[in-house]
Amino acid sequence: MDIIEKKSEKVVSENNSSQEDVVVSDEKQHTCDIRQEAFTLESNMTTHRDTIHNERKDYSCNKCEKTFKFRSHLSRHHISEHKGRNNFACDRCEKKFVKKSSLFTHQRLAHKDRVDFTCDKCERKFESKSSLLKHKKIFHEVFKDYLCERCAKRFGNKHGLLVHIESVHKRHKDFACNNFEKNFRSKSDLLKHQKTVHEGRKDCACHKCEKQFGLESNLFWHQTIVHQNQKDYASDKCKKKFGHKSSLLLHTRTLHESPKDYACDKCEKEFTQKVHLFKHQRAVHEGRKDYTCDKCEKKFRQNWHMVRHQKTFHEGRKDYECDKCEKKFGQKQNLLVHQKTVHDGRKDFSCNECQKKFGQKSHLLDHQKVVHEGRRDFACDSCEKKFIQKSTLFRHQQTVHKNRIDYACSQCEKKFRQRRSLLLHQNIAHEGQKNYQCDKCEKKFRQKQNLLVHLKTVHEGRKDFSCHKCEKKFVNKAYLLLHQKTVHESRRDFACDSCEKKFGYKIVLLKHQRTVHEGRRDYSCDKCENKFGLMSNLVRHQRTVHDGHKDYACNKCEKKFGLKQQLLRHQIAVHEGRKDYTCDKCEKKFGNKSDLTRHQNAVHDSRKNFA
Repeated sequence: MDIIEKKSEKVVSENNSSQEDVVVSDEKQHTCDIRQEAFTLESNMTTHRDTIHNERKDYSCNKCEKTFKFRSHLSRHHISEHKGRNNFACDRCEKKFVKKSSLFTHQRLAHKDRVDFTCDKCERKFESKSSLLKHKKIFHEVFKDYLCERCAKRFGNKHGLLVHIESVHKRHKDFACNNFEKNFRSKSDLLKHQKTVHEGRKDCACHKCEKQFGLESNLFWHQTIVHQNQKDYASDKCKKKFGHKSSLLLHTRTLHESPKDYACDKCEKEFTQKVHLFKHQRAVHEGRKDYTCDKCEKKFRQNWHMVRHQKTFHEGRKDYECDKCEKKFGQKQNLLVHQKTVHDGRKDFSCNECQKKFGQKSHLLDHQKVVHEGRRDFACDSCEKKFIQKSTLFRHQQTVHKNRIDYACSQCEKKFRQRRSLLLHQNIAHEGQKNYQCDKCEKKFRQKQNLLVHLKTVHEGRKDFSCHKCEKKFVNKAYLLLHQKTVHESRRDFACDSCEKKFGYKIVLLKHQRTVHEGRRDYSCDKCENKFGLMSNLVRHQRTVHDGHKDYACNKCEKKFGLKQQLLRHQIAVHEGRKDYTCDKCEKKFGNKSDLTRHQNAVHDSRKNFA
């Protein structure tokens, strides 16, 4: 075998040519006639052939006739099933285990019963002394000079590298999954794959966040990385940290080295891993969606996409909570994006043509596609209108062409075009639960986040984010950034394609299109039959008109108002004496727009009705 020394690295290739490695092939003279694999002893070859190729199970249980390949497996079965020997009992609870290792795992995960061994060089903690010694040997003491040229894994000695090449890269994968064109090296790996991927079984639950996993190893890494926040593997090129060494290697290969060895023969797109190429071909070129939701019949390309859909849409679970504002999300990725863009104010994606920055890559791609390329790829098949995103096209077809699925309320049979509108209606109209009450003014809120914002802004008067240009203050950084963009930069990035009116916020554009151009009044008052284009207007109407709420008091005359805007108009006109509205016919001035309108109708309008 050739040994190539390069910058203190010894890379051992698979082309065995020299006589230096006498242990690799010379002593393996017994070859399997089925797969041509060589063994040192004839007995080892026979055992291999009987267990792997013939699937022989020579060890039979005399009580239940179950058969096993190995005597150790039969003994373990006999102890656990028939003798009832659960010799290892947990001293914290009454649970018993067959193996001591199972008891140790139970105590570590369920009771956190452990003694930490701390590394004196990096302060990382371990549950056993052997794990600490192994860590110190790998990271702080031994140089790994032997590098596998296939996967970049390093080894401290040549023997370890040879064993790795023989077992990982040369070993055949004889166990094929009949549902998925994937092969495995052992039957146990195949069974794990079938259990977790095709059956969707997740038997290992985290006791902190109730997230479930198919394998106990995945549960362990989840608890280590998420709840203990241990990320000990850092990239030496971008300083990003990872909880798994494999994740670091994958990150280095895909982002910094990027060897894309697998090319699609249909579109020439290249991938770093064969499994990514396989998924691309199934999803893009074959259009396969093999996983169907049993509740709404929606189809998905991958099983975990379907599981995530069921958890967030049908169960309404939001397991990821922001530790800064307590807002909850159904997906961890959405939480991370929220924290990065809202609380950190980061905009990591910059347009190389106009230098505009975005918090999410998808927003940058939409910007480049529309502004610089002029593309609108999604066309309506009923009219010739085109849209940037598929979701916008879907909403257009629902509202304009009535090609929609209505969501009906089970209590009052009212219908809504969006599921979230139905849920909001049920929460307000039928449940009306406001479990979070302010202890200062007894105002109630449906969400804890709304209560916290109310306390901070109304009672504490806190506005911690100041604009350095006009010194105006805001409750959070997101509002400050929006203020700077729309007021000081005068940016109106969202244009209406029907009237060319521009808006500073996308949500305002969508509301404008819905209420002005589509004329939609989807929110009806169940007390007076008034209809509104926005849910917020309906809620405000019910609070001020029907419930008689007047939450905004003037601090000068103690007069109360139902709307904050009414209070501001009162203070400007009455206490400040400002008259900003001038009649264009007689130049008379008024303190608010309603007085001006009333004046024009009464004085200047020829259609006077004194009845």
